[in-house]
Order: sequence, then structure tokens, then C-alpha cells
Amino acid sequence: MSYFAGNYDVLVIGAGHAGIEAALAAARLGCSTAIFTINMDSVGNMPCNPSIGGTAKGHLVREIDALGGEMGKAADKTTIQNRMLNRGKGPAVHSLRAQIDRRAYSQYMKHTLELCENLHLRQAEITDLFKGDDGWHCVTQLNAEYVAKTVIIATGTYLKGKIYVGEVNYESGPDGTFPSNSLESALLKLELPLRRFKTGTPARVLRSSIDFSQLEVQPGDETVTPFSFSTDPETINNESVCYISYTNDATKEVILRNLHRSPLYGGVIEGVGPRYCPSLEDKIVRFADKKRHQLFIEPCGLDTEEMYLQGMSSSLPEEVQIEFYRTIPGLQNVQVMRNAYAIEYSCIDPLALKVTLEVKGHDELYGAGQFNGSSGYEEAAAQGLIAGINAALKVKGEEPVVLSRSSSYIGTLIDDLCTKGCSDPYRMMTSRSEYRLLLRQDNADERLCELGHRIGLLSENDYEAFLERQRLKIKEVERLENSFMAPSEKLNELLEIRGTVPMKTGVRMSDLIRRPQLSYSDLAEFDKERPELPAEVAEKVEIEIKYSGYIERQAAQVKELVRLENRMLPDGINYDDIKGLRLEAVEKLKKVMPSSIGQASRISGVSPADITVLLIFLDKQDRKGESL
Repeated sequence: MSYFAGNYDVLVIGAGHAGIEAALAAARLGCSTAIFTINMDSVGNMPCNPSIGGTAKGHLVREIDALGGEMGKAADKTTIQNRMLNRGKGPAVHSLRAQIDRRAYSQYMKHTLELCENLHLRQAEITDLFKGDDGWHCVTQLNAEYVAKTVIIATGTYLKGKIYVGEVNYESGPDGTFPSNSLESALLKLELPLRRFKTGTPARVLRSSIDFSQLEVQPGDETVTPFSFSTDPETINNESVCYISYTNDATKEVILRNLHRSPLYGGVIEGVGPRYCPSLEDKIVRFADKKRHQLFIEPCGLDTEEMYLQGMSSSLPEEVQIEFYRTIPGLQNVQVMRNAYAIEYSCIDPLALKVTLEVKGHDELYGAGQFNGSSGYEEAAAQGLIAGINAALKVKGEEPVVLSRSSSYIGTLIDDLCTKGCSDPYRMMTSRSEYRLLLRQDNADERLCELGHRIGLLSENDYEAFLERQRLKIKEVERLENSFMAPSEKLNELLEIRGTVPMKTGVRMSDLIRRPQLSYSDLAEFDKERPELPAEVAEKVEIEIKYSGYIERQAAQVKELVRLENRMLPDGINYDDIKGLRLEAVEKLKKVMPSSIGQASRISGVSPADITVLLIFLDKQDRKGESL
């Protein structure tokens, strides 16, 4: 028999990166919230790579911060190395990545949850979930029954988790924790469309067993860039060093000789693995002509001797792993502390979700993170934040937040999942956005701080700081557009060195900055009126001026997108009754049930002709409404 344990507005199942953001958002918006974790010491755990950010992922963290989320602040507090990726490319693909002290990050997030008003952190396994007349009921393994108006499922890789190492497999969550087995049965009773995905985790090895003299050194950047707009760069630790090595023919030989012992190739693993982060044995098979594969050897924290072998996830037997590690330069005498493993888990087909992340047919039930078919800490946190916001707004009786593709990478991520679905764990990449030039990480605050403040998550201090950055940027751009620089011998000497045409007459300063060979900082010694600007504002000024033409063209494309997004499709629309739609389109539209013409246009199998039919249908409906 269960006992009544309390009423809440929002219950969050899982305290990983998705669950944390969901619970904090709901509680900070004034909702009584409880968050459950199977193991209190695993809150905010990084069972795989101890890092935050990376290509496109850094954009997500910046957007989370602009909306008032926590991941960026936590990452800045626990960074041990800070690097900006893709500096040699355009600003649209610049992506911040930080190596993180994984234990410090977990402790920071746990303490943040503990201190949050309206939030109750509990160690308990949820074993049953059902809807009653009084709301959603969550029952723990110890028979405590909680009742809530809304529930967010953020189970990560725990849901029916199963570990694979060669011929050995057993039920487990990540890092040797308990799996969540009983909850899957409850979700199947709710007829949620579950499926099996798989991901891999590389080994951790002992620092003193590595010969660093054989490795390439990868230091952090000299200039530190924080994830959070509120972080002082001077406070970030950037002293740790990472290393690079490579596999070779001997590594390949060991893996191919033992490939039959891999559960991935032996047909034991049913789950689908991540396409863009394959195991080492998968890389060896898929890229057979490649002579070597790069791996990164990274510290797991300041107070541990564990080093992480990024790029070397594997499910081969432990003795085979040790054998192929020792073929790699620098690792000939390596001592493994934690072996690599594959983990298989259950998740929902994201096509069963609305773009609010509410489960279709199950009001007040939301999904977030790897439960929704995505991979990565950043993707999880982004979804958790939106699920938490929307669960809280649902409780308050307010309209949900739906971010458009043109507004954010978060909007792109959620739209991709809910509209296109995914056949393998979804990973965010810059190439997934058609509006990359507008969705840069440097302008995440300009795109989302207003919304974060309006919702009530972004603090007054952070919002005022954003307004000041905007004021400084606008004023400086205006000055540069309206100021001229006279030619001089020294300036022309610089122009010739940089390979651009010398000046004969005065030139608008903004036009000089637009020259590909020059930067805003190059003109500093010639610009006597230049104000002292924070580094992030100076970066914004240069990007806005240098890329203004491209930005304007992409902004025009967004206007057309907004027009389609604003044509809403009525709830409960019967696509079978709309004449002119192809059968495939009817099938796909009924499955996804898009909320707008824009979303419908992105469904695979819905053609431009089908969109035209839908627009004609909506016009007829509008005329009928006007005639009544």
C-alpha cells in the first residue's frame, strides 16, 4: 500500500542536465516543485565527456543562459580549460567549449537545487506513473505517492538501462548506478511509443601511467570567453592542459581481430547508436581507408587523477580495450581505472510530442532530454529549460513558450525532434540551422534576454546588464557608420601590409571594418574617439558592421518564415477531409499534427503542393468565419 507524500505543481523525474533545468525553471517561476533522482550523488553527473559546449552546443548553452537557465553559470564556475572552437571560420560557427571538473559541477548543481525556493530534491526511484482525477500520480519504490498538476520525464539513459562490455551485459544506469526498470512498464501502460537507443562511454585512465612526452599538447585560449553573460572572465580557471594522440595500424589490427566479440556487431545490442559520435570499432569499420583516428586525453577534474579518453568509446571486452589502448603513443603502459562501455536505454519517439514538449494525448505530461531521443548534456538542458517553463505556465494557465527556428538553436532542436523525428540519438550541429548567421552565440542575449525577462527567469541585474550592452553597441555602430578616417602614411602602410587598397581620401570607418583584411581592433590606434568597450561588446560591434549585408538578407528570409509560422492550423483538424492532399501527406500530417503551416512545411513527405492546399483550406475557413 502506498502512502500520500504530498501535492505539487510540478514533478520532475530525473536530476540530470534536463531535469535540473526543468526543476529550477518551474520553481523559480513560483511553482511548488519536486525533483527525483535515483542517487543523490549523481545529480548533474557527467557520465560521458566532462565538458560543456562544443560546435553548436556552445550556442545552446549561451541561449540557456540568456533565458535565465543555469548551465552556463555552472560551467563557468567549474571550468578547468576554456577554448573557442572554429576561430579560423566565420562568427556563425564560433563555438565555446570548456573542460569541466565533473565532481565540482555536480556539487554546484546539487547545491543550487538544495538552495532553490519552492524546490524539493528527493532521492527516490519513481516506479509508477498514472493520471487520476486529481492529477498525475508518481509512486516511488518505497510506496510514497506524490500528486502533481504536471510531470516532466527526464530519465536520461536510466530508463531500462543496460550495460554492454563484450560478452557481458547487465541492467544498470550510467557509472554503475541502479537503472529505472519499473517506470518503463508504467509508460507502456500509458501507450507511449518507446524505443531503444544506445550510446557509448570511453574509459578513464590513471594520469601517472601516461607518457605525456609522446602526446601533442592542447592548452586553453589566452583570452577567456565565459558561457554566461553575467560571468567575469577573470574568475574562470583556464590552467589545465589537454592532450592529443592517434590510433595506428596496430590499434586497427587489434580491433578487427576481436570485432566478433563486440556486442554492436554481434547483434546483441538492439538500440540505435549516435551517428555522429560512433564507437572506435564502428569508426574502424566505417572508415576503413583512414590511417589513423584522433583521440583527446583530458583531465576529469582538479582533485582526481582520472583522465578521459575522448573519441574512444567502445563496447569491446575489457581485455581487448586494454590491448588496443596500449598500441597508442603515450598509452603503452596505461592503467585503466574505469573501462569503456555501451549503454542501451528506452526513450520516446519525439514525434509523439508537441513543440511545447507536452506528450500528445497526455495533457500535463512533458518529456525532456535523452528521453526525447536526443544526445548530449547541452541538448538535454535546453529541452529541460523549455519543458520546465511550459509546465509552470500550464499550471498558471498562461500561454506556452514555443521558440521558432529563426529565434534560436533551441527552437531548431525542438522543432527538428517534434517535426522530423530522429532515427538515432539527435545531436545539435550548426548545419541543422538554416539561419546560422543570425543565430550566433555572441548575440544569444539580443535574441532571448527579453523573453527570459518577460517570463520571469532572467534576473533584473542580468537584464539591466543586457540593456547596457545593447546601448553601448548601438551607440558605437552608429558612430562608426557616421565617422570618417583620414588617410595617413602609417595607416596606408598597415593597409598595404594587410593586402588591401591604400586610402587616397577619407573613408567611412564602418567601410574600413567591412574590408575582409581588417578588423575593428586594427583601427584602434588611428581612432582617437574610440570608447573603451567590454570585449564582448566590441565583438558584437565588429560582427554587426562586417556582416551587415548578409545579416539583412537572412533577416528578410526570416520574415517569410514568420508569415508561415503565424498561419496556425486549428486543433483537431481532420486531414482526411481536405481535398487535394496526397495520401502520404495526410498520413504524415496526422502523425505529427503540426501547429502551424511553417511546421507542416518541414515534415518529411509533405510537399510544397500540399502546403498550397493547406493554405487554400485555411483561406476558405477564414472566409467562412467572416461570413458568419
